[in-house]
Amino acid sequence: MSHKHDTVTPYGQQAGEKKKQVAQMFDAISRRYDFLNHFLSGGIDILWRRRAVRMLRPLRPRIVIDLATGTGDFAIEAARILKPERVIGVDISSGMLEVGREKMRKRKLTQVEMVLGDSENMPYPDNFCDAITVGFGVRNFENLEKGLAEMYRILRPGGAVVILEPAVPAAFPMRQLVQFYYKTLLPFFGGLFSRDPRAYQYLPNSVQAFPHGPAFLTICQRIGYKNTQFKSLSLGICALYWLEK
Repeated sequence: MSHKHDTVTPYGQQAGEKKKQVAQMFDAISRRYDFLNHFLSGGIDILWRRRAVRMLRPLRPRIVIDLATGTGDFAIEAARILKPERVIGVDISSGMLEVGREKMRKRKLTQVEMVLGDSENMPYPDNFCDAITVGFGVRNFENLEKGLAEMYRILRPGGAVVILEPAVPAAFPMRQLVQFYYKTLLPFFGGLFSRDPRAYQYLPNSVQAFPHGPAFLTICQRIGYKNTQFKSLSLGICALYWLEK
């Protein structure tokens, strides 16, 4: 089944499949991504990641996979807080991964590997890892169900997934403020600093089209996940999802 979010692409329908466009977009903004991410979120994205990673502590994971790892911020938190044997960051953008590798070298995080790969078709065996993190990347999947099913396949029974996604609050006035931010401020500052304004127009479009909250959990349950939970963070501007196998 295809969802509305699957059809939202960075550069329009004519320019190729979503996967290739997302890789192209993140390659283009990779050098400015960290600065913009923290600037545009006021740094609160760091706190969201820490909260998500801490939820995984009771599992004592040995192998953690961070999908859509980008420059590796979630992978760094997983390595620091959980102290697993291995953290594998997977992304389709070689530009983002190169920035991430530099960060790992500087921090001497030798247990973190940064791997070029497709979240919907991973080279890992069934039941391979103990935990999966995904920060602001699930809505970039070309096929949402395929990506979620692939995560389910490589996760061991009893393992868990934590996902962060931007959201639009339901209530006035936060809803109106966040929509103004997404539609006006984000494209302006994103275009100003990244030289790819379309990347920061794609973001609000993809957020609006994504099946948030209970709608997303319903899809996850259909894949087979259990004990699914959803929390709103920071007055509803971020959603945290917990899924178990």
